Amino acid sequence: MPLLEGKKALIFGIANHRSIGWAIAQSLAAEGAQLAFSYQERMEKYVRELAAKIPGTEVMECDVQSDEQLDSAFARTGEIFNGELDILIHSVAYAPPRELENPFYDTTREGFHTALDISAYSLIAMARRAFPLMQARGSGCMLTMTYMASERVMPKYNVMAVAKAALECSVRYLAHELGEHRRVLREAFERNGGVEVDTQGDAFFVAFPTAPGALEAARDAQAALSI
Repeated sequence: MPLLEGKKALIFGIANHRSIGWAIAQSLAAEGAQLAFSYQERMEKYVRELAAKIPGTEVMECDVQSDEQLDSAFARTGEIFNGELDILIHSVAYAPPRELENPFYDTTREGFHTALDISAYSLIAMARRAFPLMQARGSGCMLTMTYMASERVMPKYNVMAVAKAALECSVRYLAHELGEHRRVLREAFERNGGVEVDTQGDAFFVAFPTAPGALEAARDAQAALSI
């Protein structure tokens, strides 16, 4: 029996066939999960083409900076999955290109806000909306992506490093609070090829660094889901 037979997964962050989110989607589908994808308006064509490659996959528009669109996306997810959700994939990150090209000390207030809003706050916003659907299911998994620049200087990663550090911290606080309501909590960070696991409470949160390639990330995600 496939590892994820009957599980219901919502994936944010697929843009094209090179997206880590797409590789994760293929891995989840191969293990029997039922999928739904979100897309940004400008990426709709590409996301629909990819969704068509996995029978039964639903798609919905969602700009993660819009509370109204997040509300609509999770309401639609509830309709698709009969009010339940097992897996939330947060593969979302963005900073304006100029913030990565210019020196870090030239980071603008607007660019800082955009990077943190899309790359870190969006996980909090999604978790709040996913939580009732996972409660209805009895358990759940939330997975996001991070990178070692959150801990050490990686030139030109700039404000994205700050965003990844904020994302990791958000995972810890979400795990602490939502863990009181779940059966198992595992906050896992892959560090230099190894996985450090901390278990407490009742939820399952995983933050993975961006892998060198999408297929590697998919394998990491699948391994995390099987813990």
